[in-house]
Amino acid sequence: MTSHSPSAHSPGTRPVLRWRPLEKESNLAFLLLLPTMLLLGLFIAYPFVRGLLLSVTDTKVGVAGKFVGFENFERLLTDPIFHMVVWNTCWYTFVTTVFKLGLGLWLALLLNRSFRFKAFTRAFILLPFIIPTVLSTFAWKWMFDPTFSVLNWMLYKLGFISSAVNWLGDPDLAMFSIIVVNIWRGVPFFAISLLAGLQTISPDLAEAAAIDGASPLKRFWYITWPLLLPVTMVVVLFSVIQTFADFQIVYVLTGGGPANATHLFSTYAYQLGVGTGLLSQGAAISLAMFPILTLIVLAQLLYIRRVEVR
Repeated sequence: MTSHSPSAHSPGTRPVLRWRPLEKESNLAFLLLLPTMLLLGLFIAYPFVRGLLLSVTDTKVGVAGKFVGFENFERLLTDPIFHMVVWNTCWYTFVTTVFKLGLGLWLALLLNRSFRFKAFTRAFILLPFIIPTVLSTFAWKWMFDPTFSVLNWMLYKLGFISSAVNWLGDPDLAMFSIIVVNIWRGVPFFAISLLAGLQTISPDLAEAAAIDGASPLKRFWYITWPLLLPVTMVVVLFSVIQTFADFQIVYVLTGGGPANATHLFSTYAYQLGVGTGLLSQGAAISLAMFPILTLIVLAQLLYIRRVEVR
């Protein structure tokens, strides 16, 4: 008898179809990253390039502009309102970040302890961060109203004031007000993020230090804080980027007023670009914060790298 060799595709099996380009790992990685790259290109790269092209023209609403080079940026150097905008943005970002970090760390340390209704308290802490920004800011605007302000009523009843305070009508008080609202909204993000970092630190380290006689302050400073520092720097980095480009809180509360006292980069760019139709000047203001923000981000990234290498 002659023996028959088994067929490559016997009746009970199916051939495995493979697309050879996907067998290479780099090609598969590119294919998986393609949707993300398309989204980044559509919503980040294209608006950035479009804004860059607008900033070097004299485009207005309904009027196609011509190339003017760096004329729009040179105009900003002599614009006193823009000088105020730079100071306001840097001061606003610095103060809010410091307070959000301090209050967020304090809350994270409290929430890291064991107590009754701990899960409910953690969820409640997130409430200011979950509520839509515009909705919560409108509530704050009512609270700051000089006529119907609940803050004025409380301060009057406690004897701290004898007449209504115009929180959003005074330049100094208006800046103070938007800082308070930003801190109120940003503290939950810091608290929950730092709490997640605290959860990764082994409690055995603090217990061993306590047995050796270390005080709670020393345990925090020499054990908890160094281990929490990398997470803290990442949270601060995201907060600085978000706060530096803040728009909704300032626009709803003051619109940049009174007398341009609370304008930030985003609100001033919106006022010129959309409010007055000077699209090229608005784009120039938006791009003017890019070098400042880049330096801040690079400095923080280098510091984070140094901390992680230690």
